Amino acid sequence: MTVRTTLVAATAVALSLALAGPAFAAAPAGGDHEATREAIEAAVKDGVPGVTATARTGHGVWSTTAGVGNLKTGQPRSVHDRYRVGSITKTFVSTVLLQLEAEGRLSLDDKVAKWLPGTVRGNGHDGRRVTLRQLLNHTSGIFDYTADDDFVRTYFLKDGFFEHRYDTKAPADLVALAMTHKPDFAPGTSWNYSNTNYVLAGMVIEKVTGRPYGDEVRRRIVKPLSLNATSVPGTRVTVPGPSSRAYSKLAETATGPTYDVTKLNPSLAFSAGEMISDSSDLNRFYSALLRGKLLPPKQLKEMKATVPVEVIPNAGYGLGLIDRKLSCGVHVWGHGGGIHGSNSEAVTTADGRHSLALNFNGDWSGDTDAVIEAEFCGKEN
Repeated sequence: MTVRTTLVAATAVALSLALAGPAFAAAPAGGDHEATREAIEAAVKDGVPGVTATARTGHGVWSTTAGVGNLKTGQPRSVHDRYRVGSITKTFVSTVLLQLEAEGRLSLDDKVAKWLPGTVRGNGHDGRRVTLRQLLNHTSGIFDYTADDDFVRTYFLKDGFFEHRYDTKAPADLVALAMTHKPDFAPGTSWNYSNTNYVLAGMVIEKVTGRPYGDEVRRRIVKPLSLNATSVPGTRVTVPGPSSRAYSKLAETATGPTYDVTKLNPSLAFSAGEMISDSSDLNRFYSALLRGKLLPPKQLKEMKATVPVEVIPNAGYGLGLIDRKLSCGVHVWGHGGGIHGSNSEAVTTADGRHSLALNFNGDWSGDTDAVIEAEFCGKEN
């Protein structure tokens, strides 16, 4: 199981009816990625409409696609596709907060209430007891607003989604919704993935800098690394081209009709999961991050200090960064992300030399973990 944005109500299970599509692979720049290609094609046979993936190794760049980017036209996916990356946004947000700490503008041990007084309050929540670090590693206990039943019905199930897909949600409203529930646990006593944590993190960035968090992401990360396919859309409902369509069942099961959910207002995710990117940009970002090009050694060490995560075997959660030990003993660092019709993963080795980023344009099927295992534990790459 991977940690995703949880902005989809559907449970990921295999479909018996495969949506087979044309496969394409760029010529490998060196090495053998056949196991990775097979895992990607297996995802399409499992029901994912289409997959795009890019790997960077010491041999160069290798890209492949399988399946389709448009179920109506049969147009294949492109290795240059831009897509909604969901919770991969969290690593960008954490990086900005850690940069601000390095600049002496805040401390990760600051209480949330120092920057957002009165925002985390109600039903047992208390921002005077929660630190910024606990937001970033999900040990705050703050309720996840995307787990609210009404929110799920309104934005993730068919009838609600098509009525409300273009709604604009203010981050303060997302947090206020979470405050109508009790905390999951006392701060620092356990772990639970909560998108509310990263909505608050984005709000803290805005309070400290006086600018939209997206502007800080662009200024500090996107522009310096020339991530030309990466954007923070705000309330823009479209995905810039080149891109494929995104598909969902918009149901609590993986059966039934498939709906095109490409257009939506991503403010419902804000700094927890609204960003758009492509596979090449994500590889460049995570490689630069792990190589220390974005953070001083002290902050990168803090980011890589993990807490155990029971829902992901052999994994720990740092500050917006997951450390995963694969079956062959290789450690990869990165994050996954899910949002309507889009399921993504981006991981890299600790030295930043071997990276993989991929996207499924369906949110109800397929095994991203199998693709990661194949790339790093399959045949020699």
